[in-house]
Amino acid sequence: MRQFQIAHFTDWMATSLRWVVLLGISLSLSAGGGLGLLLILTLSLGALWNAILTLLAGMNRRIAGHNYVNIVGDALLAYLLFYLSGGLESAIPWVGFMPLISAAIYFELRGALLAALVNLLAQAGIAVIGQPVEGVLLMTAMLASLYFGLGLIFSFLNGRIQHLVKKYQLDERTERQQEEAAERERRHAIYHLILTLGSSLNLQRVLDTSLDSSARALTMIDAPADRLISAVLLFGGGNGRAAELRVGAARGFSSADTRLTLPGHSGLLGTVIEEGAPHLTNDVKGDPELKRVLALGSCQSAYCLPLRTGLDTYGVLLFAHPDPDFFVPAHCEVLDITASQVTNAIQNARLYQDLELEKERMMEIQEEARKKMARDLHDGPTQSVAAIAMRVNFARKLIERDPVATAEELLKIEDLARRTTQEIRHMLFTLRPLVLESQGLIAALESMAEKTRETYGQNVIIQADRQLEEEMEMSRQAVVFYIAEEAVNNARKHAQAETVWVRLRPVKKDLALLEIEDNGVGFDLQAVDSSYENRGSLGMVNMRERAELVNGLIHIETAPGQGTRIQVAIPLTEQAAEQLRHAM
Repeated sequence: MRQFQIAHFTDWMATSLRWVVLLGISLSLSAGGGLGLLLILTLSLGALWNAILTLLAGMNRRIAGHNYVNIVGDALLAYLLFYLSGGLESAIPWVGFMPLISAAIYFELRGALLAALVNLLAQAGIAVIGQPVEGVLLMTAMLASLYFGLGLIFSFLNGRIQHLVKKYQLDERTERQQEEAAERERRHAIYHLILTLGSSLNLQRVLDTSLDSSARALTMIDAPADRLISAVLLFGGGNGRAAELRVGAARGFSSADTRLTLPGHSGLLGTVIEEGAPHLTNDVKGDPELKRVLALGSCQSAYCLPLRTGLDTYGVLLFAHPDPDFFVPAHCEVLDITASQVTNAIQNARLYQDLELEKERMMEIQEEARKKMARDLHDGPTQSVAAIAMRVNFARKLIERDPVATAEELLKIEDLARRTTQEIRHMLFTLRPLVLESQGLIAALESMAEKTRETYGQNVIIQADRQLEEEMEMSRQAVVFYIAEEAVNNARKHAQAETVWVRLRPVKKDLALLEIEDNGVGFDLQAVDSSYENRGSLGMVNMRERAELVNGLIHIETAPGQGTRIQVAIPLTEQAAEQLRHAM
């Protein structure tokens, strides 16, 4: 669609008024009985000329020097008609009005005055031929009054018309800019809504954000949302019609309203759930289920949207307002997008919850497996090795032949058996550290350090914040212990370290840092990671997997000859876990 321009408007004015003048000339000549063949041909030529200009105006096109060509063409046509009709004695002495109109339209007052002067000179020159000078001067004076007077009037009117047209154009442009600005605001609001809802996997935060973002989006498109009542109603006992709707989050509800359960079988809620499509009602007080919500008593309109994906219906989004005309199509469109994004966000949050439950289940299974292994080792190998030590000691006392050599060898066997018993007991401790269950994480770490020194002669130093232990739940304490134990075990086996430091401290609110550092020989981290499929030991893999169980982040610093430092960031809350995940 072409934009309206003032130049095309003036072309339309010029062609339209030219048709009027040509019609007036034809009627005047016909009434005076002076319409001869030459005049008819001249008028026909003028009509053809104006038809071409009208066609160009309709196509919004202009020829080179369009304004001047119009005025010169009108002047030649007018003077020819003036001459052929008899000059000053004709029925159309005012024919010079035609170029005067064009000049006034295209060049306003200056053009009108100049055209009036040229008309007078031209017509006077034509009239002098065969006319008395006195009569020419008198008629010229009369035409001068007419032309200059009409020129002034028409220029003024033309100026006012063009001023109004320009004002209309400006208003139209301003309105279009306002519409474009409103559209940009709407898109920004929708983008912010999508971004906000997609940034969280916490179900409650998703529900709260959906209501706050909806109100913010409506405000950004000039919809007063200060009196908006909103709620997310979710099926509480499972999916489907057998469950009841419970309030997951609400804005403007009373405390009693938040404890309500609604069947979702009738009224607006029933219709939306049954059809799976949004619906609007202006009879909130007459709704069989919504009338139970006290906060909706002042509302006259309500808009409800289903939270559905595939065959799964999670619940509904409900918005209500005291204004019966609040939910116009533009507002409903924003809320429709909200419902779609909330559905996706709820689905993701619930999948994340399921994953977290699965992680907890895996941790419980692993813990049960460790307890079973601990029982089996205690009842089997430990007892057997202890018995071997006692029998060898007894045999040493009975041997009489070569008593010195035999006794010395039996002492070595006895010592080996005792050390084996000690190692097995240490393994039992790491599999199921009873002190962890009874006394907590720090006591378990200190016990592990003591047993490591006694069994293997390696120095392990524990530095832990006891306040942090109180803030950490038992399942996380167990994971922290096993990560520390695995790291210490790796340092003992591979690092040839004299000392291992185990530190546990808070780094910020709801975030703990476990750090295991040794002064050993270090290793090439990239080489070890790339060859894990060919290795029998999976110590580093075990640490990474255990860190993932608590949504932690593990970082390893090492190099040949420089020792090893293992850092594990451990979130203590779901919010901290989410922030740590975004930081990754």
